Amino acid sequence: IFRVNGFVQWPVHFTSRILFRKNIKIGRRTAPGMNSGCYVQAKNGIEIGNNLRMGPNVGLISANHYEDDYDNWVKTNPIKIGNDVWLGMGVVVLPGVTIGDNVIIAANSVVNRDIPSNVIAGGAPCKIIKDKDVYIGKKY
Repeated sequence: IFRVNGFVQWPVHFTSRILFRKNIKIGRRTAPGMNSGCYVQAKNGIEIGNNLRMGPNVGLISANHYEDDYDNWVKTNPIKIGNDVWLGMGVVVLPGVTIGDNVIIAANSVVNRDIPSNVIAGGAPCKIIKDKDVYIGKKY
């Protein structure tokens, strides 16, 4: 209605917010912010593979402010998220993090370091919980 995310090329829930959309690369079957209350800030870039699922209230935050200058952003690597990834409700992914393929991140986790492929991880800070079987769902 208010066209808050009107220039985004994929479906976005009206309660979600996409910032710096031109710095986001997405694969097939991927629509960051399609669920309610998501915050996607791509100042330093976000690269997402195929088949991402995001629960409500997920935050992808690619840049942070300097501690002594809130008007300027810290330059870092983009967030990278692989194929067949599920981010549970309330997950926050912080700047520069890489999440591998075939990963589940448990609800309310804070991902502040890289997560390898084929695992289930969770917590604050996020840690590997166990290995994950191969993804057998619909392919892209």
